[in-house]
Amino acid sequence: MEQSIFLDVLTSLQRLFVGYIPAAIVGSFIGYLIGINATVYQLMRRIFQIPNSIPPIAILPMTLLIFQQNELAVAIVIFFASLWTIIINTAIGIQHFRRQNNNFRAVIFHTTHALKVGIWAAWFTVIAVEMLLGSRGLGGILWNSYRSGNTNAIINGIISIGIIGFLLDQFIDYTGSLLTQMVTDSKKSS
Repeated sequence: MEQSIFLDVLTSLQRLFVGYIPAAIVGSFIGYLIGINATVYQLMRRIFQIPNSIPPIAILPMTLLIFQQNELAVAIVIFFASLWTIIINTAIGIQHFRRQNNNFRAVIFHTTHALKVGIWAAWFTVIAVEMLLGSRGLGGILWNSYRSGNTNAIINGIISIGIIGFLLDQFIDYTGSLLTQMVTDSKKSS
């Protein structure tokens, strides 16, 4: 059983990172491009709120129809789960950076926030997709345990999901704090 949950954890994390890492890169880049111009920022911020308002799980049926491969469809859903919030919050950070006389701490704060919200959305989506598809992964464990009435496995799955989510959040927080400290130290030494 322990080996099985370990493989399910790895499966869920693999799905998370296959969708999230490209979204973090693309979203940060687009957010930067939007944020450097105030007019473009005002226009695009509102436009990107539209896809950001669609629950990511709602596009799963469409991606399954189009790509007809579960893993590719899941990766695209996870990508879109995090993309919009990363774009919006990175653009907000760039705007604050410009308004506060090139304050790097503001951009680091907002980018870290963007990455955190993005990974939360991606992690929630991974679990929901696995439950819907009944596939391997922590979401699959939850759903299959529910169907078989295995309360202990449900509890273990929920605890595992919470711990992993917490660790991912803390990693991004720590990275943001480290970058902020580096910027602060470099300003002191200048």
